[in-house]
Amino acid sequence: MSERVVTLLKILRWILKRNGERIVWNLFLAFIPLGLSFWLFRRGRSRSFTWWLVFVVFLAFLPNAPYILTDIVHLIYDIRDIKSVWAVTLMVFPLHLLFIVSGFEAYVLSLINLGYYLQRIGMGKMIVAAELAIHALCSVGIYLGRFPRYNSWDLLTKPDDLVDTVVEDLIGKIPLAIVFITFVIITILYWLFKQINIAVLWQRDAIAFYQPANKSITHQQ
Repeated sequence: MSERVVTLLKILRWILKRNGERIVWNLFLAFIPLGLSFWLFRRGRSRSFTWWLVFVVFLAFLPNAPYILTDIVHLIYDIRDIKSVWAVTLMVFPLHLLFIVSGFEAYVLSLINLGYYLQRIGMGKMIVAAELAIHALCSVGIYLGRFPRYNSWDLLTKPDDLVDTVVEDLIGKIPLAIVFITFVIITILYWLFKQINIAVLWQRDAIAFYQPANKSITHQQ
């Protein structure tokens, strides 16, 4: 095994030791709302008291998914600390990119599930408004998580402190600017990811639609 390979493996071990626990935890939080969206928005689910309770939990944890976008700062830290171009190209960048894309994809799929649900109950015209409202709420949530360092469960454990922080911080120009920029970034990335997901789903459905016909033609031949 060459010296370069050994060096790369050592750097990989260092990267995982530095980032592994944070990545696993943040992905776990990001996938909670995705899992809840499959339960909430499945066909035939009635809007009972339990449904609304789970929906509130869904909204509370949803900002954790796009929050992963802010972890790009850790990519910058790793690039700064690791001097090897090979290590950055082959390990640091792909690892962080996979992490960030996976977390944001959980957010996109959660809202796509919500959109399908709104269509089924005859509220398809509200999809864009609902998406924008959620982008705005998540932008506030990301700010509260990245700077004052609040968590989703602080809605229950520290409600007074959370409300005070929202009222005091979000009247300032800098926090408002951060929230607005975050909203714009989320909105643009969500639109791009949504188009890709819809294209993939459409292609899958198209393949499924044509498969029986192809089998029938093959059988006739």
